[in-house]
Amino acid sequence: MNNLRLSATSPQKPSPLAKPSTHLAAQNATGESNSLHSALRASEQHGTEPILAASAASRLPKDQDRLSGTGPSRKGRLGWIVAGSLAAGVLVALLLATAPFIPATESSVNGAVLLGLALGWAMLAVLSVKFTDQPQKWAVVPALFMGLGGFLLLAFGSPMREVLAWVWPPAMLVSAVWMIVQANRQLRSRIGRFMLYPLIALLALASLGSGYETVREVVDSAASPAQGQLIDVGGHRLYLNCTGSGNPTVVLEPGAGLMSSDLALIAPLVAGDTRVCVYDRAGKGWSDSTTALQDGAQVAADLHTLLQRGNIPGPYVLAGHSFGGLYALTFAARYPQDTAGMVLVDSTAPASEPEPDSAQAARAGSEDTMNRLSALVAGAARLGIGRLSDGATPDHVRSTIDEYIHAGSSAQQAAALGDFADQPLVVLTAGSGSAPGWAAPQKALASLSTNSLHRVIDGATHTSLLSDQEDAAATAGGILDVVSAVRTASPLSP
Repeated sequence: MNNLRLSATSPQKPSPLAKPSTHLAAQNATGESNSLHSALRASEQHGTEPILAASAASRLPKDQDRLSGTGPSRKGRLGWIVAGSLAAGVLVALLLATAPFIPATESSVNGAVLLGLALGWAMLAVLSVKFTDQPQKWAVVPALFMGLGGFLLLAFGSPMREVLAWVWPPAMLVSAVWMIVQANRQLRSRIGRFMLYPLIALLALASLGSGYETVREVVDSAASPAQGQLIDVGGHRLYLNCTGSGNPTVVLEPGAGLMSSDLALIAPLVAGDTRVCVYDRAGKGWSDSTTALQDGAQVAADLHTLLQRGNIPGPYVLAGHSFGGLYALTFAARYPQDTAGMVLVDSTAPASEPEPDSAQAARAGSEDTMNRLSALVAGAARLGIGRLSDGATPDHVRSTIDEYIHAGSSAQQAAALGDFADQPLVVLTAGSGSAPGWAAPQKALASLSTNSLHRVIDGATHTSLLSDQEDAAATAGGILDVVSAVRTASPLSP
C-alpha cells in the first residue's frame, strides 16, 4: 500500500512506452514490431494500461501500408486508370483520324482509329501494373489485336480490309469472351468493372454485326440482277437496265442516295413510248463502289462511259430528280453533242456565280474533314448498323454521304451550262413542301432554254414526284413531252 501511495504522489519516471512510440515514427516495419513486443513486456512489468500498447499496434498496419505502397489509396487508383486509359485511347483515335498525314480513305481512317484505341488498352495494362496492386496484364491482348489490325489497314488499304472482314469477327468475339473472364478474375474495382464490362460487351456485339455484314455482302455480290447488266466503266462496274424501244433514249438520273429501283413508277410509263434507261451510280444498288471522287463531273463521265460501252447510242434526253438534276446539267455541259433534251424534276439549283479562289480553298478543307467523317460512318456501317436501320449497305451509306460532301463542287460544275439554246427543256416543280426561296431558282432553270416549259405540280412534294403514282405520271408526262419535241423538232406546247 505504501508503495502504491508513493507511486501516486511522487514524480513518475518516464514510461518505457515513450521509447517504443519514438521508434514507431523513426524505424521501419521490422523494428516497429520488435519495439511493440518490448512495449507490451514493459507494460506488464510496470502495471501500465495495455491500451497504450494496443494503440501502437493499431498504428502499425497503416504505417506498413504507407511503406509498402499497397494501402487503400493504391487500390483506389485503378478506377481512375481505367477511365483515363480508355479516354486517352478515344482521344488519340480521334486525333489520328483527323491528322493530315493519314489519307482520308475508309481503310486508313479506320486503321488510325484502331491504333488509337490500341494505345488506350496498352496504357491500361502498363499503368495498372506500375501503380496498383491489381495488374490487368490481359489488356495487352486487345492492344496487340487492335494495333495489328490498324497497322495492316494503314499499310495495305482496301484489300486488307476485305481479308480482315473474315478474320476480325470470330477473333474479336473469342477475345471479348476471354477478356470478360480475365477481368472478372483480376479486376476488383467497381468503377473499373462498370466501365469495362459494357465496353467489352460492345466489342462482342460489334464482332457479331461485322460477321453478319460480311456474309450478307458475299451473298449480295453472288446474286445477279434479274434484268439489266453490269458494265465496267474503268475499275468498277455500273448497273444499267434499258427497256422499251424507240428514239431518243431517255436516261433517268435519281436524286442523292436513290437508286434505279426508286424510279420503278416512272420508267414503265416512259418505256411505253421510247427506250428508257435506268442505272445505279457507284456504290449504290447493284453497282460496285469506287475510291474515285464522286462529284458531278465524275458522275457525268461514268454515265457517258456506261452508255457508250453499253451500246446505247445518243443523243439522249436526260431526266434528273433533285441532285440528279445537277448531274444532268453537268452531262449536258460536257457532252452537248450527246444531249437532245432535258427534264429537271424539282432539281437542285446550280451555283449562281463562280466560286472565288479563297472559297474553293475553304471548301477543299471542309471536304477533307467531311471525307474523314464519311469514312468513319462507313466503318460503322460495316458493323451491320446500316442494315439494321434501313437496309443500306456500307457502300451505299458512304456514297450517299459523299454526294452531299461534294455538293458544292457539283453545283459549280452544273453551272457550266449557262445556255441550253433552243433545245427542249421541261422544269417540274413540286407544288407543296418546298423550302422558302425554292421557286426562284426553278424559274431560273427554265430560262436556260428558249424552248422550255415550267410546270408546278399541285399537291406534289419533292419525293412524291417519284413515289406517288399520280405525281409520277405527271413526271413521266413531262419527259414524254420533251421526247415528242425532239422527234418532231418542234417547240414545246404548254
